[in-house]
Amino acid sequence: MHHFNYRNGELFCEDVPVKAVVEASGTPCYLYSHATLTRHFQEFSNAFQGMDRLVCYSAKANTNLAILRLFEKMGGGLDIVSGGELYRGLAAGFSAECIVYSGVGKMVDEIDFALEEGILMFNVESIEELKLLNERAKTLGKTAPVALRVNPDVDPKTHPYISTGLNKNKFGIDTEGAMEGYRLAQTLSNIRVRGIDCHIGSQITESTPFKDALKSLVGLVRKLKDMGILLEHIDVGGGLGIIYDDESPPLPVEYARAIVGALKGTSLKLILEPGRVIVGNAGTLITRVLYRKKGKAKEFVIVDAAMNDLIRPSLYHAYHAVWPVVRTRRKKIRADVVGPICESGDFLAEDREMTDAKKGELLAVMSAGAYGFSMASNYCSRPRVAEVMVKGDRFHIVRARETYEDLIRGESIPAFIGAQ
Repeated sequence: MHHFNYRNGELFCEDVPVKAVVEASGTPCYLYSHATLTRHFQEFSNAFQGMDRLVCYSAKANTNLAILRLFEKMGGGLDIVSGGELYRGLAAGFSAECIVYSGVGKMVDEIDFALEEGILMFNVESIEELKLLNERAKTLGKTAPVALRVNPDVDPKTHPYISTGLNKNKFGIDTEGAMEGYRLAQTLSNIRVRGIDCHIGSQITESTPFKDALKSLVGLVRKLKDMGILLEHIDVGGGLGIIYDDESPPLPVEYARAIVGALKGTSLKLILEPGRVIVGNAGTLITRVLYRKKGKAKEFVIVDAAMNDLIRPSLYHAYHAVWPVVRTRRKKIRADVVGPICESGDFLAEDREMTDAKKGELLAVMSAGAYGFSMASNYCSRPRVAEVMVKGDRFHIVRARETYEDLIRGESIPAFIGAQ
């Protein structure tokens, strides 16, 4: 459920007409609903009522400070994959003790930053990383808290680009290697084993893959206990899907039932890493129609948003519903919604039955709260768009639109080329 609804044929975000936001921010812009973000976080966390848990929002889905701050105020933790996300999380007010650090390619400066801040746990993805963590912790006079990320070879039945739990994926350590990793960790003087971790993919729309992965993980926990290695945390990752089109993912309560059932008999603190399921349907990309163009094979609705603003359709052939900001009684058309970038892959929707949108009218590209702005770029020297949050009948621009000056900030022309 989200809080984008029509009133008398006009699209509102909560109690604010989208047109009013556009008047203040211009287009394209990302628009987020505070009520939807709050509701989704609460529903996800409450689904695990009675469990000792920490809901660590997956920052990579959307790293806007306002969104991070909202989840911190609601008692959440943070799942990060870079030093930059750690910096953002701390700036948003998260305690380092509520932050877990995932990712296969942690760099030395990022590791040192996290060690100095005292994060909850590193989710270790290779034996070499484990050894490096020990070395850096020793150099800094710290102890590195770790969990090993186990790759259970479970098919999440999702897009191959966002599958992370198969043997052919770059993520985690296979089960046999994980056992060796834990044995090694016990011998390293500046490593503290705290938990075990598993994340099999994103936009997963059924419960079975989660159950299969956790069955493997719990089996490892028991073997480790027999070896005298006692864990404190079990990090089950994230990956629960949302509805973009006609998907039917489990509700948070169904997902929780599968997780809790698989963990029966263990007493470990549960760490969860939801991202898309909380923010995905809480955001939309508002864009304006620039031109209409009818070719021999297709009709095109050319808008001011592009693949640099929302790359998911181009990268994954992902579906995003396209709604008119103001409904009309015109007949539907079938068209491609495309942007201004000089790439044939620059589209937001292909062969879509949609409203007959005319030049100057506004469209809302729905379910764009996750992996929208966070994957945006300055390709073709396009400034990144504004981000706006609505709460009730108020709204605030939570990230200003970039300017042309922003595009060249940090660049310089060397003397051997010659100044302008």
